[in-house]
Amino acid sequence: MAWVYLVVAGLLEIGWAVGLKYTDGFSRFWPSVATVAAMVGSFVLLAQALKTIPVGTGYAVWTGIGAAGTAAIGMLWLGEARSALRLLCLAMIVGGVLGLKMAAAPPAASEAPASPAQEI
Repeated sequence: MAWVYLVVAGLLEIGWAVGLKYTDGFSRFWPSVATVAAMVGSFVLLAQALKTIPVGTGYAVWTGIGAAGTAAIGMLWLGEARSALRLLCLAMIVGGVLGLKMAAAPPAASEAPASPAQEI
């Protein structure tokens, strides 16, 4: 479930990064509310994911999803420049994120968080 939290946190990061464009320096109310809500949701889900995913891996994946997704949206819908080099760089970010996911070792039994029943 931690990886699901992390992916959703990354998607929310894309939302708030793109949302910043529409807040006009946080002077527009509804875009600002939506952007702050996405920020809070992204951080909460990242924190939940980092309970079991190593922080280096989790943070790199989170920022990779956010960076690649935001750049892709910029190129697809916001009129930002597209070039072979930019697309290659995005592919490398995605490849790095996938590599980190595949290389992440499950936590050792001694490092795994206790189940709620064990805490009682």
